[in-house]
Amino acid sequence: MKNWIIFLLTVIAVFLLALLANSIIDRKAEARFAYQPKVEIEGIEPRDSVWGLNYPRQYQSYRKTADTTFRGMYSTSGFADVLDDQPELVVLWAGYAFSKDYNQPRGHSHAITDIVSTARVGSPWKEGDGPMPSTCWTCKSTDVPRLMDEIGITEFYSEKFSDFGSEMINPIGCADCHDPKTMNLTITRPALVEAFEAMGKSVDDASHQEMRSLVCAQCHVEYYFDKDLPGKEGAAYLKFPWEGGLTVEAMEEYYDNVDFADWVHPLSKTRMLKAQHPDYEIFSMGVHAKRGVSCADCHMPYKTEGGQKFTDHHIGSPLANVESSCFVCHRESKDDLITDVYERQRKIKEGTGYLQKLIAKAHIEAKKAWDLGATEEQMADILRNIRHAQWRWDFSVASHGAAFHAPLETSRIVTSGTGKIQEARVQLVRVLADLGHNEPVEMPDFSDKAVLQEYIGLDMPAEVQNKERFLEEVVPRWLKEGREREAATLPVTNVSSK
Repeated sequence: MKNWIIFLLTVIAVFLLALLANSIIDRKAEARFAYQPKVEIEGIEPRDSVWGLNYPRQYQSYRKTADTTFRGMYSTSGFADVLDDQPELVVLWAGYAFSKDYNQPRGHSHAITDIVSTARVGSPWKEGDGPMPSTCWTCKSTDVPRLMDEIGITEFYSEKFSDFGSEMINPIGCADCHDPKTMNLTITRPALVEAFEAMGKSVDDASHQEMRSLVCAQCHVEYYFDKDLPGKEGAAYLKFPWEGGLTVEAMEEYYDNVDFADWVHPLSKTRMLKAQHPDYEIFSMGVHAKRGVSCADCHMPYKTEGGQKFTDHHIGSPLANVESSCFVCHRESKDDLITDVYERQRKIKEGTGYLQKLIAKAHIEAKKAWDLGATEEQMADILRNIRHAQWRWDFSVASHGAAFHAPLETSRIVTSGTGKIQEARVQLVRVLADLGHNEPVEMPDFSDKAVLQEYIGLDMPAEVQNKERFLEEVVPRWLKEGREREAATLPVTNVSSK
């Protein structure tokens, strides 16, 4: 009997080992043929669908960036009108295009649709029209590196946004981050390379793990348009203000030293700075970055399908995929991890919400001082404090995920901004008193976006009407011309036919 039991156990063990060996052989065979190229990608190929023929898993996961169903406490992958939710921002950005329209960013696949749809870029009817330079396309399309390669970097920055409408038809995608021959991560936007050089560094020295953040840092950073760069006059040349470091104070000092302003506020007459989205800078000051975690580790975690491990290109909030993102390192429950994130966001939001209301009031109080005859000497320190306070506020809120990436640093920035705007308002009280005004300055209705837009002089009904016509008449023409250009100039070569 004992021998029979041993015999049966041996048979079962052999059977299981055979299954395991067969599975290993199948997976190795699958790995061998998983990424056999079907087409040859030559030069800078802007079409993700072509890359997808060779890398179907990555391509199919990337297409999910079109999903708009995620909802967090303060963020979403769908449409959200930030000005409607926080109307006082209209006053903060008076005189700047963001006072017309500011929505939460959607997934990468929506990049082209969203930029042509926003009122910020105007409604240009023909080439050469509109308020925005061609530089505004830089982080929106895989056609950008293609066109930079074709016409030159400075030449790309030297045109109008409307000049390249039919050139920019492919949203953010494969060609922005990958070398088509090796699939290695690569930098395709010169501003990041130039910023590293300005700091005495080289992107070429970055490790693979560092590159998993730097490809994101091509766009998720603070930047400005330098229109007076020696030898490149006339171009809205894209630059990162990193020469003195990545902190809010270092970049503020950089801007102050070169006397740069994104615009002059029409109410307070302050020379303003507009933070873009300093995600990489804020992230680099947090605990995850210090422990060697990259952007891709959380926003593009590895996944397994059919025995194949690959990077999930459904780029989005880790809260939508806690199991794959957070559980790699953390052992808390999903609910505890999400609660922790929301708690940080709630505390930061409380501070930024308070600060932005103080800044809005300061702009209006400064206008009152000017109206009563204040001098530039009286207003100099006040305007400097308004400039620096709003810069700090914007740096905190424009950075996607700042409240989680580096909550201590973000809290410090918000606190310093609050101190500066409170100092500005105390100074304003003194100036107003000297000018004979000892009553609170009358404020508009901060609860209504439309009221505030009219208050600062915007004709939004006309803006909306022009935008609707632009989207109906101009954008379809851009897309049609772009598709025809691609069909004529970007053939696809089948590898097996060679």
